Amino acid sequence: MSALLSGFAPIWVLTGIGYAVGRGGLLGERAEAVLGRFVFHVAMPAALFTLVSGASPDVFGHPSMVAFAASTAVAAGAGFVLARRVFGRDRAGAAIGAMTSGQVNSANLGIPVAVQVLGDASFVAQVILFQVLVLSPVILTLLDSGTRGGGKGEPGVRRGGGVRRMLTMPVRNPIILASLLGVAVSASGLRLPAALTHPCEVLGAAAVPTALITLGLSLHRGPGGGEGRGGRGSRAETAVVVAVKTLGQPLVALLVAGPLLGLADDRLLAVVLCAALPSAQNSFIYAREYGLDTGPARDAIVASTLVSMVTLSVAAWALGGR
Repeated sequence: MSALLSGFAPIWVLTGIGYAVGRGGLLGERAEAVLGRFVFHVAMPAALFTLVSGASPDVFGHPSMVAFAASTAVAAGAGFVLARRVFGRDRAGAAIGAMTSGQVNSANLGIPVAVQVLGDASFVAQVILFQVLVLSPVILTLLDSGTRGGGKGEPGVRRGGGVRRMLTMPVRNPIILASLLGVAVSASGLRLPAALTHPCEVLGAAAVPTALITLGLSLHRGPGGGEGRGGRGSRAETAVVVAVKTLGQPLVALLVAGPLLGLADDRLLAVVLCAALPSAQNSFIYAREYGLDTGPARDAIVASTLVSMVTLSVAAWALGGR
């Protein structure tokens, strides 16, 4: 349990700092907007380029990744359908529902948990690549098509044609563009000079803490999401997303990795642990950048992080002693 607590500590501390800063008005009324755009357009692309350019994307064929990908597809698909059909979200809002239901907090929580419980973070690195190269482009495509063009900083995007928007999205979207550039560098076998890679690493290191500070700033607005629906509907939506994320996804991973694929115990534990991680804070950043109601993403992140402390402990205890 102490290993899990050490992994969760930075999340709570940085989110708490963001809340305190927002409550005190230290950074002004526009702090959340400015920091959110900094993460989306600058820090996160730098982090993703650094990660992808130094890794090989040929790891997705391993049965462990097949099991994790299956759990992600089921959880994200369920989140999308439930947000659309049950809670009345539009396509973009449902895309955020899919993201909070299926994308795990693999970087700042998955790595320390994997190191403490599994002994190494090699599988988490594959999970991060999968989410960057496969899941994120799908979510961003849904967001782009659902908002007719992208982030709120792009004037006039609603006038463009659908085909043109889809063709130009990799150029307009910094997350996808950085990932594609990273893939190009990785596939070419280039070794970039330290003068280029080191600044990207330093800048990318700011992505996670700044995203958590931004999340904390949003909490100052109170529960329910500020811009969108609140009350019981919001609580019910949060409860459903958290159930899909912290219970449904690891159970699907357990079924696929165990009875269907028959993975060894250590691989089974790695897949289930990663699937049981809470929602990634990126979903809040994406919702904010695309001008959507940030309440559902924000509430799901906080609630799933709380619940996952229990589900991760249960998974580590039940599968670690097999």
